[in-house]
Amino acid sequence: MLKWLLVIVLMVLLAGLMRPGVSQRLGLGRLPGDFAFRYRGRAYHFPFATTVLLSLIAWIILRSI
Repeated sequence: MLKWLLVIVLMVLLAGLMRPGVSQRLGLGRLPGDFAFRYRGRAYHFPFATTVLLSLIAWIILRSI
């Protein structure tokens, strides 16, 4: 079980490091349904559509295995 936990932590770390480059190339985070706004000088970003899209892709991949 420790091996699986280590693999999951490494995958999350790797995905976090790759996210800025991949999201710019694929346009993730700027889909219709992703909300971004500024309030009192702070930027807030809620990627609802991107989350649904990535969850759907992960579900399809896991169902095909």
